[in-house]
Amino acid sequence: MWYEKQTVQSQLKHRFPELADPGTYYGFRFCHQLDFSTSGALCVALNKAAAGHAYRCFKDRLVTKAYLALVRGIVAEEKMTLGFAIGKNTTEGKTHMMCTEGTEGCENPKPCQTELTVLEYGEYDGDPVTKVLLQPLTGRTHQLRVHCSAIGHPIVGDYTYSLRSDSAPYRMMLHAYFLHIPLEHEPIHVTAPDPFVPTLDSKWAPQRCVNALEDLLKNILKKPQTEIQEEPEPVHRRSSPVESEEQQAQCQQWLCEWNLD
Repeated sequence: MWYEKQTVQSQLKHRFPELADPGTYYGFRFCHQLDFSTSGALCVALNKAAAGHAYRCFKDRLVTKAYLALVRGIVAEEKMTLGFAIGKNTTEGKTHMMCTEGTEGCENPKPCQTELTVLEYGEYDGDPVTKVLLQPLTGRTHQLRVHCSAIGHPIVGDYTYSLRSDSAPYRMMLHAYFLHIPLEHEPIHVTAPDPFVPTLDSKWAPQRCVNALEDLLKNILKKPQTEIQEEPEPVHRRSSPVESEEQQAQCQQWLCEWNLD
């Protein structure tokens, strides 16, 4: 209901109550995660077997993902490969953040790559911005947000990685646009409608198109996913004083439900 805490699982349970599984911790088997305030495609498995197959695709880095974002300023280079290693920020007051290697307090930085392609130049609420397509080749916590901030073009509305200065927009302008999971019997190929269009947000005023989104997606599907040899990164969650050992154990049980018997 409207007065309940608005989470993905609560909204799914309200919209699809017949699909909820009371035997799981969250009521649904989420195969991956999106950052808070990131919209777009999210894979939810309907049963344990499907969850196991999807999980292995994510674990083996076979999944192709692409995001849309509005970033501050004018990105000069049309195409860029961002290779900043990312680690956990241990600086007091910033432990909920990630940071690039070389930053004071950066702990255990790991290899990380993102491909950035400019789509459009324009303005958001009168300020210069660039609409970009972001393809993560690794799966670090806050990877896209950290990489965009590292090149001086933080995502519009990203309060955390703008050092709490970008608070005017109603949301963070990051959207999981494309998701391809190569399941053996029936591959999943999903696009979530682009929310960064003037008809949906009048503050966004595109001025010049550089690359067509449809053409870029075709090229992404043609090329193999780049492999970076490394151990899978454990999931980082924001530390919270209310999270008990029992809750942590329940989360571990939920993660184990992904695996097949």
